[in-house]
Amino acid sequence: MSFIRGCLAFTFWVINLLFWATPIMILSPIKLLPIKIIQTLCSSLLVCCASSWIRVNVIIERLIHPVNIHLHSKDIELSEKEWYMVLANHQSWVDILILQRVLNKKIPFLKFFLKKELIFVPFLGIAWWALDFPFMRRYSTTQLKKNPKLRGKDIEVTRKACAKFKSSPVSVMNFVEGTRLTTEKHNKQNSPFKHLLKPKAGGLAFALSALGDHIHKIVDVAIYYPGQTPTFWQYLCGEVKDVHVHIRVSDIDDKMRGDYQKDRAFKIGFQQHLNQIWIEKDAILETMAQSDSTVTDKNKAVEVNTTS
Repeated sequence: MSFIRGCLAFTFWVINLLFWATPIMILSPIKLLPIKIIQTLCSSLLVCCASSWIRVNVIIERLIHPVNIHLHSKDIELSEKEWYMVLANHQSWVDILILQRVLNKKIPFLKFFLKKELIFVPFLGIAWWALDFPFMRRYSTTQLKKNPKLRGKDIEVTRKACAKFKSSPVSVMNFVEGTRLTTEKHNKQNSPFKHLLKPKAGGLAFALSALGDHIHKIVDVAIYYPGQTPTFWQYLCGEVKDVHVHIRVSDIDDKMRGDYQKDRAFKIGFQQHLNQIWIEKDAILETMAQSDSTVTDKNKAVEVNTTS
């Protein structure tokens, strides 16, 4: 039954993607015209199409593979007219779906930093490009040693991408861990956090610097999956029953503004500040994990008593 549910959900998701990708592909070349008013209008229409795509995905989810999202947030104020930097832990492709569902139409449309290779994903690649998602190319230490000229290229790409975000409110999503959490990666890093990988400060610092005074809010999100981290297919098949999401909103203070590349004192302070955010996020995830463990133990006890 779960396999059939997954096939149905995937089919409807593809149909929904093709439906909204059509106007996006039509508008994309028009947006290239060097006329400001046309570019602005196309950008607004593209975001409208993308937001509608997400809304329909949520309807499909609720009908075919419903999941209970438990929001843990108090007295937060969000607006579509504000600029935000969104920081979340990264465990699965499902994270993006959860973030889109929770934050869609509450803050400006989420823009993700994507690997350059993802531009070749059918339909989605051109949609991401048209929506001004920044595509990044990461260079390994070995590549940088062989060709030092590559050093700083990713920084320049970040600056150019963020320059586009100054004209209208935007939410920039940054997975500062740089990759999805796995036990192998966690052990290899010798991460000091129980539920997280070490955060990388560089990309975040450059993005904040490029956006300047336009952005002054952080939306800090902690995502917890009871049991185990699901794959995209498990999510479609309805095997994910509950997801816990904790949201905090905070101001971007002066400690997070400066020259990360040239000011060593600022660089150290910025990393320490980000580490503190990660310490607090790790504690939140541990609280949710312990709460989930307590509920599971109670359910097991009820089952034992019933069978007895």
